[in-house]
Amino acid sequence: MNAATSTNLEQSLLYIRNLNNCPPSYLNDPGRKDFFEVVWLKNEDPLHNISDPTFNIKGDWIYLIPPYRVHQLNKAGKNGELISFKRSMLEEEDKDFLLDLFRIFNVQGEFSCLRLDEASSKELGAIYQIMENEYHREGNHFIMLKALLKVFLLKLISVKEHEFTSHDVHQKRVYEFLMLLESNFLTVTNIDFYAGKLGISSKRLNQILKEKLDKTGTQIIHDRIILEAKRRMIHSDVTIKEIAYDLGFSDRPYFSRFFKKQTGETPDEFQKKAKAHIESKFNTLI
Repeated sequence: MNAATSTNLEQSLLYIRNLNNCPPSYLNDPGRKDFFEVVWLKNEDPLHNISDPTFNIKGDWIYLIPPYRVHQLNKAGKNGELISFKRSMLEEEDKDFLLDLFRIFNVQGEFSCLRLDEASSKELGAIYQIMENEYHREGNHFIMLKALLKVFLLKLISVKEHEFTSHDVHQKRVYEFLMLLESNFLTVTNIDFYAGKLGISSKRLNQILKEKLDKTGTQIIHDRIILEAKRRMIHSDVTIKEIAYDLGFSDRPYFSRFFKKQTGETPDEFQKKAKAHIESKFNTLI
């Protein structure tokens, strides 16, 4: 059974723990980078800075952390639940579900976060309780766990998409732009392409993005490329030259200039610092 309760991630596809009972053997396992993580904080302050101070209050927060993240999430001492799973826990033939899932995990790049209202928290809690009981039951059924995980994730997708689309038409445009970007950023960096797909002018798209995210479309595209470059520099064995080529740059010097302009450091400097950071503070987000 690959959905075992042991902390040997190499042998596991699914790992469920209360955050107060999450051992260092999991937090420091090198195989952890291959897992999607759902971190559900209960009656806690959020772990990231929020521009609106009125939201910086205790509550239920869910962090959706994709595999091959640049840094980890420090959740030591927090109250809540952890669900980690590999992609092979998912049904590959269900393309629509996979696309929706990847979108909610990657829509903000490094991690995605949502605040649960009382009703959503109650519904998710009921699903989680059944899944947790089955997970810890001796002789648990793998097929049942896969089904329960999918139900839990489908509910998360519903909550996340409602959050994006229930505000106003401009918020919906932002969501649609981010979804298009996730599918096309490796091949298309022209803002006109995205505006055309959304049926609005580039000028109008930039106005909306500036209002909602305080960045232009081009800045957001560049941010996504930088994030992908960072992930690959940390979590792959390919050279910086190969990464530059894969990301659409004609040569490494051009990529290095672009990277330094966006981040203030060269790719080599970032890679060296990131490796030292992982060795000393492997379980942190910053």
